[in-house]
Amino acid sequence: MAHSTHPTTAPEQLALLSPGDVSLQFRLDQRTRERGLAHIAAIKAQLAAKAEARQADAAPAVTRPSVPVRRAA
Repeated sequence: MAHSTHPTTAPEQLALLSPGDVSLQFRLDQRTRERGLAHIAAIKAQLAAKAEARQADAAPAVTRPSVPVRRAA
């Protein structure tokens, strides 16, 4: 398996720009902005669920020592 020789860089946070910061030809209408933000929220939720599942899989299982059960005679 080949390993990358490129240094690992921190991920970049993507966000929608405010309408005033964008040229008129690239501005989104309100409905498109809302759909985009909803999509970003859904992706973040999926990533959080995957990270939680990974942590649960990586965590050592907690086991209790076996204790003999005494039964009444």
